[in-house]
Amino acid sequence: MTAVEDRRLSPYTGWTRGHWAAYADRLLAAAGRYRSPAGARIDLPGPASRNGRASDGLEGFARTFLIAGFRVAGEGGADPGGFLEHYARGLAAGTDPASPEAWPRPDELGQSKVEAASIALVLQLTRPWLWNRLEDAVRERVVAWLATVIGQPYPPINWVWFRIVVESFLREAGGPWSAADIEEDLAVHASLRRPGGWLSDGDERAYDHYTGWALHLYPLLWTHLFDVTGSLCPGSLRHEWAADLRQYLDDAVRLVGSDGSPLLQGRSLVYRFAAAAPFWVGALTGTSGLSPGLTRRVAGGMVRHFADRGAADGLLDLGWHHAWPAMRQAYSGPGSPYWAAKGLLGLALPAHHPVWTDVEEPLPIETGDVARVVAAPGWLVSGRRRDGIALVVNHGTDHAHPGDQRADAPFYARLGYSTATVPPLGAVPDNTVVVLDADGRPSQRAGFSTCYATELPGGVLAAASQGRVRWVDTSGDDAPDHGSGRGGPVVPGPVLTVASVVRRGVEVRLVRLDGFDGPVRSLRLSGWPVSGGTPPVTAPGVAAARTPDLRSEVRSLHGFTTADVAVESGTSPLGEWTAVPFVATEGPPEPGAVFAAVVVLDRGGPAAPDPVLTIAAAGRNVTLAWPDGVIAEVALPAATS
Repeated sequence: MTAVEDRRLSPYTGWTRGHWAAYADRLLAAAGRYRSPAGARIDLPGPASRNGRASDGLEGFARTFLIAGFRVAGEGGADPGGFLEHYARGLAAGTDPASPEAWPRPDELGQSKVEAASIALVLQLTRPWLWNRLEDAVRERVVAWLATVIGQPYPPINWVWFRIVVESFLREAGGPWSAADIEEDLAVHASLRRPGGWLSDGDERAYDHYTGWALHLYPLLWTHLFDVTGSLCPGSLRHEWAADLRQYLDDAVRLVGSDGSPLLQGRSLVYRFAAAAPFWVGALTGTSGLSPGLTRRVAGGMVRHFADRGAADGLLDLGWHHAWPAMRQAYSGPGSPYWAAKGLLGLALPAHHPVWTDVEEPLPIETGDVARVVAAPGWLVSGRRRDGIALVVNHGTDHAHPGDQRADAPFYARLGYSTATVPPLGAVPDNTVVVLDADGRPSQRAGFSTCYATELPGGVLAAASQGRVRWVDTSGDDAPDHGSGRGGPVVPGPVLTVASVVRRGVEVRLVRLDGFDGPVRSLRLSGWPVSGGTPPVTAPGVAAARTPDLRSEVRSLHGFTTADVAVESGTSPLGEWTAVPFVATEGPPEPGAVFAAVVVLDRGGPAAPDPVLTIAAAGRNVTLAWPDGVIAEVALPAATS
């Protein structure tokens, strides 16, 4: 970094706009070392995606182009790094069919539809300094290349915004475009809206960072950068989107840990600090409900979280803090991580904007404990000021529909996600309640139904979900991974009802099985995974594990008779060694009986006292009483399937 920290202006991150600019320039310089001779590709090191090297090179160009565009726009057209010259050369070569570096067209390759949107967005953002200075022949070729999106099929997810952005640029550049395409795509976006300002990335229960870095980012940028309000976009629609964003950001700011880490949940986590994008778009368009100082704190915390944990040589690799090949999806190539550029959108704001001049303000988790129900994804959001970990207990998200028969997607269907842990790829899945069959195979819960998610008196959060679990043989499913679980032959299992009661960051997990008399080995409930460079500290017969920074415990309250910890190596991007504590029954669980355990993730200190558990007749209701007098009555709904 070129500037010293400023703890007066930025008491939490120390970063000023100068630090942001220096980091962006470092990313551009590092990626620029891999620019192709004509400039149309940035061929970064690493394994190719399924789309091939030509597509990956385009991806590297388009996504780093975002960083350059934000830098130049925020400087009012000044370009001391000479970035736009490099990208102008690339535009000329990439859109020239006779060039050896010609880009695959959007009508030839789906990934080009994605990258075309980044190119169009930056061309609009930097129009006076780049587009208007290109030679006529180059502009004609760019228009022709972009125009191949018209009438093409787009999946009904966040991708519809790629076509909207491209065709809106074509419209303003005097090229061809289709009003019908834009109308169709806006209708898809409308179908993805959910309560509380949330959006699902498709018709499944697909709640993840795409809600923010795509589905909230593009609509308001579209109305801000393009002349569409009143023609293609009624003013009332923009107000609706702005209201959605404000509600979403009020939740999203509580999903960031005090160390700046975003929630480790969902697909495409290699995009890292792209999770800061919706905070910036709120500031850029004047639609955020967050103060400028809080906006910079949350966005800066995320970017610095990764900058300090360092991409080697300034490159963003396929991983989290460092390279982790298992985090790749089929569409991930070496240039994919540079969608993180969206988290640098704030650089498009000038130095005198309040987000750069106001004093940083603390995150919600830095001023007090967090307890909130987020209805759309079925999450209980919890965090304690003393340890700074934000976590969600999940009873509504699985990247599936109710009744789905596929296996669980680890980054969607777990019962919990946090800013300090990640689902490991080991033999004992974390944060699950599973029935082990006679061969020891764990059951799968995706396709469950959400029963409720609510806040009770005394700061207690409660949620429940239910569904018939199954065992799935996924060995024959080698389809590309887009977030959903894998399929295969199914053996049906019992109806599993799980309820979570969360108070002061500690979960009581309640379980009941119904409607099954097949051969099973046992019932197992696992807790939070903790990872480190050395094996976590464990003790025989105790479901607890410690690293220097984290503690994970599972304590039986009722019905579980054994306790242990699974310790494995090479299963997590957060450390070489990972431990998952769990409790289990010694034999088949009794149908209709209630089982209960306390599930804890923290950074150590005195353990919170466990509540006293009272189970009503027939196992339909449970009462929890804490030593300080708080009492919660929780329903375990009757089995319906």
